[in-house]
Amino acid sequence: MLEAVIFTFVIGYLAIVFEHPLKLDKTVPALVMASLCWALISLGDLTLFDHHMNPVDLHKGDHDHALHEVLLHHIGKTAEILIFLIGAMTIVELIDLHKGFSVITDKITTTKKSTMLWLLCPLAFFLSATLDNLACTIVVVSLLRRMVPDKQERLYFVSLAVIAANAGGAWSPIGDVTTTMLWIGEHISTQGLILALVIPSIVCAIIPTFIMSKMPYMRGNITIPEDGSSIYGKDNHEVKGSKLMLYVGLAGLIFVPIFKTLTHLPPYVGMMLSLGMVWMVSEYLHPDETFEEKHKYSAHNALSRIELSSILFFLGILMAVASLESLGILKDLAGYLDGKFAYFDGTIADNGNQVPNRSVVVILLGIGSALIDNVPLVAAAMGMYSPIDNPTDSQLWQFLAYSAGTGGSMLIIGSAAGVAAMGMEKINFVWYFKNIAWLAFIGFVAGAATFLLLYPMIEGFMPQHEIIEEVILPGHRH
Repeated sequence: MLEAVIFTFVIGYLAIVFEHPLKLDKTVPALVMASLCWALISLGDLTLFDHHMNPVDLHKGDHDHALHEVLLHHIGKTAEILIFLIGAMTIVELIDLHKGFSVITDKITTTKKSTMLWLLCPLAFFLSATLDNLACTIVVVSLLRRMVPDKQERLYFVSLAVIAANAGGAWSPIGDVTTTMLWIGEHISTQGLILALVIPSIVCAIIPTFIMSKMPYMRGNITIPEDGSSIYGKDNHEVKGSKLMLYVGLAGLIFVPIFKTLTHLPPYVGMMLSLGMVWMVSEYLHPDETFEEKHKYSAHNALSRIELSSILFFLGILMAVASLESLGILKDLAGYLDGKFAYFDGTIADNGNQVPNRSVVVILLGIGSALIDNVPLVAAAMGMYSPIDNPTDSQLWQFLAYSAGTGGSMLIIGSAAGVAAMGMEKINFVWYFKNIAWLAFIGFVAGAATFLLLYPMIEGFMPQHEIIEEVILPGHRH
């Protein structure tokens, strides 16, 4: 039955990877895969391990109760991530409904291509760190549609925005789903993440920007239609309180890491508080309007604009990966890569390192995230490596946050930001691969090298965390 679980996961994962050729939304195989994996575990009475990797005996006592306890733990950790994402996405939608982002984008008036590129890079980089790379890309693409009317010219700017947005999201706990997962799982801290990754992320964004600015297609000015307007038209409609909603929304998102640091509560609690406050402000911004007008800018409308399919995809994929973690498969995979395999009797076989070191493993995961969604890759890595051996803010987790966050830029389908840009601008996969992939790869490698060089120097400045010792009983798997 163990083989059946693995087979189900592999088939489901392939369906997710090839969602475009299959013309099947990736949420469908994710949900089916997760359900079937846990069903097979239950029907096969397979041995499970709790989050301390101690065996859970399903053959004695109350079988259903023991299985439900394991499921409850995993659904609880998954729910923390989903609640956090729903709150963040709602705040972003509220800002967008009130046209708050136009306060930023309307300040850019240059027509010189290279200047526009250098303004775009820091905008996408820091906006992604404050919002997230997906929301940032949507905002920036909307800006570029007004500022760069010619589509062929705009594609280069949009592609650079994807690289910068992914780099900017890597050093912020709320900038990318994978960093949020690591942060909520207490593998990284806000201070440690910023300290370790801000410089490598800047390198990852700046080098492709510099190279692109020197390319022939970035010479001269942006092509403007004869009538001086954008092909998407101009939207001069102002919304009451747009600046206020921008400031309140961004403050609410920035407050979440501060709240966690002060209270030591999980991040989703701070996100609930921020969402409540931003929601309250939005309610009182339009007190005199009719119900129909007020509804346009309400949180109810913002909630209806959230991509619920993405939330359900995360639910499915995280619970599917959790099934492999509970079976001990991911732990065995990590042991295999490190050259050590733990048997059920507690003995360890040394097979020699299959991969030279963990940094190489993490780099391979980063490159793999260009082909495979980075969420399950990070979820798998979190199940592969023990937090006892790799405590909070250790090099492994920090490097994983960087690699998974920026590696997806190498292909247009490798990140949520890339997929959003691809959908909005109909970017051709082959065009991106030929013109942009090499730039993203150079930036990724440069940032990775910067991280590996700097981390030994800054390791002593990392926040100190309490290390919990793991008690391994004789005959128990570890």
